[in-house]
Amino acid sequence: MSVRAVFVGMPGSGKSTVGRGLAARLGVPFRDSDTLIEEVTGCTIPHIFASEGEAAFRRIEAKVIAEALDGFEGVLSLGGGAVLTASTRNLLRNHPVVLIDVEFEELLARVTNSRTVRPLLAEDPRGTLERLHVERSPLYAQVARYTVVSDSSPASRVVERVLALLEQAEAQNEELACARSTDTPEQHTSLMPSGEGELP
Repeated sequence: MSVRAVFVGMPGSGKSTVGRGLAARLGVPFRDSDTLIEEVTGCTIPHIFASEGEAAFRRIEAKVIAEALDGFEGVLSLGGGAVLTASTRNLLRNHPVVLIDVEFEELLARVTNSRTVRPLLAEDPRGTLERLHVERSPLYAQVARYTVVSDSSPASRVVERVLALLEQAEAQNEELACARSTDTPEQHTSLMPSGEGELP
């Protein structure tokens, strides 16, 4: 077994809320990369940004995410900018990544009304959020295996959508595995052109 789901998306998309809800439904552990970073460093995210800068933060973030994914069989939510690091994007290609997509105005309302301190959005939230959205959207698309839309409805509905996607994928994988297991050597041989696959 490996990680059950990894959530990516813009700040305020609800990755931690949905991730925690999905983990509860699946009966598995939940981890949040920002929380893990604070536990490892003993510093808050705003403090790391202020004292060491974004580049240093991204290096710490990439290392923490790589360690968090190693052998983890739960649900992991990543910070909005985690996909900016190439090594993280490469690592995520091997996992069931879920992008939570939120309409811009809804996203803006969430981050401006949130108590969470987001260093990159401290000044000019609208302008910065627009820039981040343009910058990060192609990167989210690169790593996402699934996409779910979140709106003003309860996060529990998003959890249900993700659960349905994962269950559908699991069923398809089981069908594929079953089909492969029922193939016989004779069936494979019959598909070969005459003379190929035969011993001299």
